[in-house]
Amino acid sequence: MRTTTLGSAGPEVGVIGLGCMGMSHGYDITGPRDDDTSISVIHQALDLGATVIDTSDVYGPYTNEELVGRALAGGHRERAVLATKVGLVATSPTGGPGNSPTIGNNGRPEHIRAAIDESLRRLGTDHVDLYQLHRVDPDVPLEESWGAMAEVVAAGKARQIGLSEVTVDQIARAQAVHPVASVQSELSLWTRDPLAEVLPYCAEQGIAFLPFSPLGRGFLAGRFTSFDDLPADDFRRGLPRFQQDALRANLAIVARVREIADRVGLTPAQVALAWVIARGDQVIPIPGTKTPTYLADNCAAGDVRLGAEDLADLDALPAPEGGRY
Repeated sequence: MRTTTLGSAGPEVGVIGLGCMGMSHGYDITGPRDDDTSISVIHQALDLGATVIDTSDVYGPYTNEELVGRALAGGHRERAVLATKVGLVATSPTGGPGNSPTIGNNGRPEHIRAAIDESLRRLGTDHVDLYQLHRVDPDVPLEESWGAMAEVVAAGKARQIGLSEVTVDQIARAQAVHPVASVQSELSLWTRDPLAEVLPYCAEQGIAFLPFSPLGRGFLAGRFTSFDDLPADDFRRGLPRFQQDALRANLAIVARVREIADRVGLTPAQVALAWVIARGDQVIPIPGTKTPTYLADNCAAGDVRLGAEDLADLDALPAPEGGRY
């Protein structure tokens, strides 16, 4: 796989990483889990060059970090650029979309200082390569949260720190306290909001941009044709774009992606990921999967370079029906 750097001062990484959330959180919540397969997928990702392994303490909650920790034991840790997050907490076991945990904010400095130690324990390591503030807490000044994140770096518990789902103003405020290595936000063919301001700012400042859900939570890969295709307890059942009327309209986007994929001899997922990668050298999508076949398909997109006509046709796709959340 082609490589890039995680920010201007970061390590060399594959141009595609692996999001691990879905292995234990959010999708098909109460369905059977196959941790052994998930662990093998993480190993396979490293073998294929997808070295950014992304998790969070809130995924599960906590169980996803434990799973990633088991996967990286036995010498695999050195091959990974390990990223986790802090700042969201489960306030109740269920109650969110698809019976998922209800999530709240906690960006208090004392929480961040305690949470990193718990994350390191679950991950089985003495440091993470990237520690990210999952969301800015509206009740805590960003400078206070980011100051605590900087303390984590000073203590040697994280190599770099990043932000998630933030504005340009928030990035600049954080930069005044400590360098921002990365920004993580949703970006895909049907979620283009960061292209207006955040992504250009990251490019100008040498900040890595990590798109989550670059395949539209699986929709752009053509994996769903009906609301009923979603498991009964799946997080996506609560999202506007997956409601039946919106989903039916959004299938036109998938059909056009498939047409382009057929034209260039790729899968729809590879086309969708190649479009995201083409947004800039600092863009490192982290599609999630717990399936070896889908992982191999996704990673193959790391060596795809779409032509100008193909990119223009993808740029011209209509906006989706329904909001993100």
